[in-house]
Amino acid sequence: MRILVVGAGATGGYFGARLQQAGRDVTFLVRPGRAEVLRGRGLRITGLGDDTVLTPRLVTAATVDGRYDVVLVSVKATALPAAIEDVAAAVGPGTTVVPFLNGMAHLAALNARFGADAVLGGVVRVLTTLNAEGDIVRLGTPADIVIGEQRGGASARVERVAEVLSGAGFDVAVAPDILRAMWHKWVFISTLGALNTLVRGAVGDAVAVTGGDDLGPRIAAEAAAVAAAAGHPVPEPVLGQVRAFVTRAGSADTASLYRDLAAGQPTEAEQIFGDLTARARAFGVPTPLLDAATVALRVHERRLAAGAGPAGTPRSEPAAAA
Repeated sequence: MRILVVGAGATGGYFGARLQQAGRDVTFLVRPGRAEVLRGRGLRITGLGDDTVLTPRLVTAATVDGRYDVVLVSVKATALPAAIEDVAAAVGPGTTVVPFLNGMAHLAALNARFGADAVLGGVVRVLTTLNAEGDIVRLGTPADIVIGEQRGGASARVERVAEVLSGAGFDVAVAPDILRAMWHKWVFISTLGALNTLVRGAVGDAVAVTGGDDLGPRIAAEAAAVAAAAGHPVPEPVLGQVRAFVTRAGSADTASLYRDLAAGQPTEAEQIFGDLTARARAFGVPTPLLDAATVALRVHERRLAAGAGPAGTPRSEPAAAA
């Protein structure tokens, strides 16, 4: 299968590189600026003893070379509208689109443009970030992909896609209920992101102060209540893992959204928090802590739109979670 990876950042670049290493037919659709970096330095993965340098096959929106069998969409939600237009020429009647974005709103946008039958659901877990040189830095060992049909159940198509993604150095699974898996990832990433945003620091910063060890679990309870109201309750063992993650003493973990916030960059505030809290209101579920994080992020976005810099900087340089 011809595979097109839309975006070659910390997530798409990592999985695309591993697929290329495994001998798959991989092309990256990138913006001109990113293309220049990759042509000059190569696609590099470092960290945890890794030192990989690949020469990626690149196209831009202006040079898309025909239709692809599988399109992996791995961009920030804020870049999704432009990415949809950029990739349109690569999507044909037989193309399967697999998005790796947080939240749920992206499915509606992709379904509207390409049709729900062409779009799978997807969840990824990877601990990577981009450094100042544009290289992908591994911060932790987990790396896996879960995909599935939006309507649920099994299909020959999703099994074929899973097969072509497998055997590349990361785990691949097919979920019979991918929307459930996506909601559970949403609970995790919104809990972590809200905690980071409210304390302006990493998990360990929150846990180190009186009352901080209770904040993460309270946020998780709010997010889980929204998921349950949406028909996707989080099992207690899974919710327990979320609580454990956001109460680890000394943890330097943060969400990638928070790193964007700390760096004074646009965040996925509306896609992760605005959408979640709007659904909470529609369900009649109170989410005061998630609401507070949403307002804080909206203030940040408003400052950026007005040309002002972020107010304050974090005291720690934590790891990223995507």
